[in-house]
Amino acid sequence: MKYLIALLVFFSLPGWAAPREIDDHHWEGVERIVAIGDIHGDYEHYMATLKAAGLIDERGKWAAGDTHLVQNGDIPDRGPDTSRIIEQLQKLTREASKKGGRVHSLIGNHEAMNVYGDLRYVSPGEYQAFVNKNSAALRDRYYSALMQDLQKRDPAAFAALPENSRETWDKDHPLGWLEHRQAWDPAWNPKAEFGLWVMSHKVAIQVNENLFVHGGISGKYCQNSLKSMTDKVVGGLKAFDPGNSGILEDEYGPLWYRGLSGEAPEAPAESVQAVLDFHKAARIVVGHTPTSGIIWPRYDGRVIQIDTGISTAYGGHVAYLEITKEGLYAGYPGGKVKLPTDSSGLLPYLEQVVALDPENTHLRDLQKTLSAPSEAASAAETDADVDHGAMAMDPAAVAEENKQSAAYTLPICGISE
Repeated sequence: MKYLIALLVFFSLPGWAAPREIDDHHWEGVERIVAIGDIHGDYEHYMATLKAAGLIDERGKWAAGDTHLVQNGDIPDRGPDTSRIIEQLQKLTREASKKGGRVHSLIGNHEAMNVYGDLRYVSPGEYQAFVNKNSAALRDRYYSALMQDLQKRDPAAFAALPENSRETWDKDHPLGWLEHRQAWDPAWNPKAEFGLWVMSHKVAIQVNENLFVHGGISGKYCQNSLKSMTDKVVGGLKAFDPGNSGILEDEYGPLWYRGLSGEAPEAPAESVQAVLDFHKAARIVVGHTPTSGIIWPRYDGRVIQIDTGISTAYGGHVAYLEITKEGLYAGYPGGKVKLPTDSSGLLPYLEQVVALDPENTHLRDLQKTLSAPSEAASAAETDADVDHGAMAMDPAAVAEENKQSAAYTLPICGISE
């Protein structure tokens, strides 16, 4: 009886609130949140990040109780371990749920690209992971069927094929390519395991007062509900139209937008606040734009970049964001650092991160920039003026992805129909 009374007293204490799912996109009362950015096919650094955050034990099993893990999208491409990561994440999701925790896997632009067939960034190792003893025969049968169809439809084109056409085709369709499409694209296979897994996820969620989205929420989508953005993306994936891809390839859409991370056209502070006000949130946590090794707050902490470049393809910078009732912390292999709440705290914060990772030349260069005794580079102005968004991006790639920027004027806060 005394034990029962003690439990009743504990659960009636002020400030205690059990985690509660309000709807598919909203949670409240979560005591601890860990968010990690883009993984891009690097299993080793993905697992190192989970371990650094105390989410898994030495056997790789969930060890974080009722913690909520948010993975902000972009698991595939650029590295060889995508299949392995997804399978481990699926297992971790089941384990966390049994312990009262949750794993939220968001849809990033690279998940979407793999579903609808933009395979520019798929690494050879990702195809190799699907190879089995029947792969060569399967590819031969598929090529034969293609040639028979071409010969029937367009005899002239078939007759004009060069002698090395099969060799060229094989280079574009390595062993495992067909199995990859069958796993990712429901148009190839209605039971496509990875494609259906992606489409079961959300584009954006809110946990407590924190919004999580892969790219960002622009003024164009400011008044869209989280559900509407998910519905648009999932609907587009289920019936992909390459001539009208809509939100899936919209540079101002939640999968691709970089304006919260310093890329042109950079989001005005008024738009950031309008998004937060609409969703009754305190901050937006974004991935997508690499920072070369640092969890980076912008707009006086109202936006937090968490794509530190975990994958070896981007430097292998293990880091995570931790949110608890004690505050917001950036976690690194060498320890945790409390995030600043305004621009004046950026330089002291950066100095602590550099001390944890003194070999990171980019961070040391950034430290020199912020320390420069000039008005243009003062810490108070840095949060708005320094282009942290392109820290690890190839300039040509950034230019290509933002080539339409001048053609559209973003509203401060609107809705995309």
